Parts: sequence; C-alpha cells; structure tokens
Amino acid sequence: QVQVEESGGGLVQAGDSLRLSCATSGRTSSTYAMGWFRQAPGKERGFVAAITGNGGSTYYVDRVKGRFTISRDNAKNTVYLQMNSLKPEDTAVYYCAAASAFTPSFLLPRATTYDYWGQGTQVTVSS
Repeated sequence: QVQVEESGGGLVQAGDSLRLSCATSGRTSSTYAMGWFRQAPGKERGFVAAITGNGGSTYYVDRVKGRFTISRDNAKNTVYLQMNSLKPEDTAVYYCAAASAFTPSFLLPRATTYDYWGQGTQVTVSS
C-alpha cells in the first residue's frame, strides 16, 4: 500500500507561478513512474505531465508544454510540478498518481495506468 499526498495549491492571478509537491509514503520500496492529472468542474480528468522512475524522461500535454515542468527527488520520495505563466484555464483540482516504474511510456497519459492517487489539491487562477 502506497499513500500519495499533494500540496502547494492555492489561489493565484494569471501569469503567476506555483509549485505543487507530491509525496509518497507507506510501503514504497520501489521507484514509481509518477503523473499529474487535473480535473475542472464539469470536465473529465485529464493528463498534465508524467515522469519516469529514474527521472530520465518527461511527458506533457500540449497545453502546458513550455510552462509546466515535472521533476523528482527520489531521495525525498517527492515529485514536483512547477507551473509558470498560469492561465485561468489551468484552474482545476490537481491530482498526483503513482504507477509501476516499468510502465511503457505510451501508457503514462492514461489515468487507468496508475495504481495510487492523492486526494487532490485545488489550483485557482483568476484573470
């Protein structure tokens, strides 16, 4: 069993930056591939970014490329999502999730790939 917990959300203005953190705990002796997803009110949950277990590869949805950066510090069992130049359309509940380190890269944007999910953290961007 692995616990996943996001933090760092809040209310910001368009153009501002925010960094989300995702900490894993519990029986987590192996390295996981990690992903960030988001869900706005009335919308389906969608992929934002993912990173492989060793941090060697990253993946982003087109809408956030050049603005968001996913990274990890395995010594701290923590993954980050640095969000710059935030836009009102980025407003959503952001979720962090963990998947097997051996997950093929093409599966990482799929929510069903992930076994463990955090409770979500709210990000609100005002115009």
